[in-house]
Amino acid sequence: MSLSIIPLWIGWPQVVLIAVVVLLLFGGKKIPELMKGLGSGLKEFKDASKENDSTSKAKEKE
Repeated sequence: MSLSIIPLWIGWPQVVLIAVVVLLLFGGKKIPELMKGLGSGLKEFKDASKENDSTSKAKEKE
């Protein structure tokens, strides 16, 4: 299957449409909570990857 069959262009109208759908599904009060959860998840992921890098470097030195 070729990727040229599926157009992957996302313009401003599509972004606005997605934002409106998300706002309708979750409501204005729920979106900040979702973003806070997403931000904390990304922070934990970055911390874990940094921790993994430091342990692998320590093993290389041994």
